[in-house]
Amino acid sequence: MAPKDDLAGRRLGELRAGVIEQARAEFDERYGDLRFPAVVGLVCAYEEEGNIGDVLAKMPTEACGLPLATVVIVDGGHDRTADISYDAGAITFVFPTNLGHGVALQVGYRLCIELGAQFVVTLDADGQNDPAEIPVMLKPIIDDEADFVVASRRLGTDTTTDRFRKVGVVFFSTTVNLMTRSKLTDTSNGYRALRVSMLADVVDRLVQEQYQTADLLITCLKRGWRVTERPTIWLPRQSGTTKKGKNWLFGFRYAKVVLSTWWRER
Repeated sequence: MAPKDDLAGRRLGELRAGVIEQARAEFDERYGDLRFPAVVGLVCAYEEEGNIGDVLAKMPTEACGLPLATVVIVDGGHDRTADISYDAGAITFVFPTNLGHGVALQVGYRLCIELGAQFVVTLDADGQNDPAEIPVMLKPIIDDEADFVVASRRLGTDTTTDRFRKVGVVFFSTTVNLMTRSKLTDTSNGYRALRVSMLADVVDRLVQEQYQTADLLITCLKRGWRVTERPTIWLPRQSGTTKKGKNWLFGFRYAKVVLSTWWRER
């Protein structure tokens, strides 16, 4: 007989797969034989009706001379996030229940791989990232100088006032640099540009339902993909509260992800 933990994990995995399959069927019915352009701006959103409209209104339709489509993965919830996304004209994929930011991103990555995108830029739905900086993020990949570009609020401008989070950014960057022999200043930033061929190499290795930034970054670094960073502005959340939990809890959970990912990829 299988251990209880194995059975519980298998049940959860099957339930998650069923939710994604249902969402994909609805997506295919709505969009048919859709193909993505060269660049996708990928936004994952959970109950962000107060912010998502402004973010989508600022999204460009091209970057670095290439066409760009905005794709929103709505991670469940009970507000109007999905309706606002549809109304804004974004390509919208809706989970019927919340699965976690990491799962939403994995689904977005797989869509980009399958539907023909070459490059992906991920940004938050809460207004903390400026869509006008997408070309800045994308250019090193277009110029074949990197495969993965991380935004750096330390090299750029951080307009927020949470000192604990700022100390955390320095701590985790130092830790990840020691583990991977890299020289990054901001390893916990969700604003990033990615080469889709790199995602095809790593997506099956990603396991985190939340706090997925370290999962992706460390995996890519350890597999030899080229990572660089660019200075950007970091803005305060426009409205609402973070879904990441209190600072101490976020720090504890993020540290666990950093350590577990490094151990897996060492």
